[in-house]
Amino acid sequence: MIRSPLRGIAVWLVCVAGSGSVLLGCVSTSTPNPSVERRGTAAPDPQEAERRAQVRLQLASAYYSQGQYDTALEEVRRSLASIPNHAPAYNLRGLIHAALGDERQAEESFQRALQINGRDADALHNYGWFLCQRQRFADAVGQFNQALAQPQYRDAPRTYAARGVCQARAGQWLEAEASLMRSYELDPANPGTALNLSDVLLRRGELTRARFYIGRVNAVPDNTNAQTLWLAARIEHKLGNPMGVREYGERMRARFPQAPELVLLDRGRFDE
Repeated sequence: MIRSPLRGIAVWLVCVAGSGSVLLGCVSTSTPNPSVERRGTAAPDPQEAERRAQVRLQLASAYYSQGQYDTALEEVRRSLASIPNHAPAYNLRGLIHAALGDERQAEESFQRALQINGRDADALHNYGWFLCQRQRFADAVGQFNQALAQPQYRDAPRTYAARGVCQARAGQWLEAEASLMRSYELDPANPGTALNLSDVLLRRGELTRARFYIGRVNAVPDNTNAQTLWLAARIEHKLGNPMGVREYGERMRARFPQAPELVLLDRGRFDE
C-alpha cells in the first residue's frame, strides 16, 4: 500500500511546474532581426516578451491545477510563442500531457525542458515521477538523484519522498526507507512522508518504528483518513494487539463509514 506523497492526505505527491508553484526559470531571448529594424519596426522588447510568457505560464498553471488541461495547453502554447526556449513551459507541458494520458508528448516535453536547462530541478523531479509511474524505476531514481544534486535545491524533501516511493514500488525496501527517512528529517510535518515511511517499515518488520510514525499522523485529526487508520490497524495486528486493531477500526467507522478499508478490516484481510 505504498502511497504517493501527495497534497492533503490521499494526494501527496507534489508535481509542480516551478519552485513554490511559481512558474519561474531561466529564459532565452531572441536576437532582434535586423531586417525588421531596417523596415522601421521597433525591435522586440525582451523584457516584454518575458513578461507575456510568465503571465501565460501562470495562467496555464492555474488551469492545470483546476483540471482544465486543454485550456492550460493553449496558454502554454502562447507562452512559448513569446519565448520559444522557455524550459518551465515545456516542463508544465509535460505535466499536462501526462495528465491527459499522452505519454509520448509528455516525455518529449520533459526531455525538451531538460535539453534547454539540464539543471532544472523541477523538471528533473517531474520527469522522474513520470518515469516511476511507468515502472521505469532505475531511470526515475536517476532523475531524482540529479534533482537532488542541484545546488541550493529547495524542494529536496519532496524529491527524497518521491524517490522513496519509487524505490518501494521497485521492492527496494532498504533504499526506500533511507530516502523516506531523509525526507522526514527535512520535513517532519509532512503526513505523506510519515505514512509512506511507516508502510515501508511495516514491510521490513520494523513494527515499533512503524507504529511511531503512523501514530504521529493519526494524532492530528486533519491529517487522519481511512488509509492512515487502516495502516495503524495493520501494524497493531502484526504486533498481536487486538485492542489496538479494534480501536482504529472504531475510529474508521465513526469518521469514514464508507471507506473500502472497512471491508478489508471486517474480512480480516490485513495483508492487503
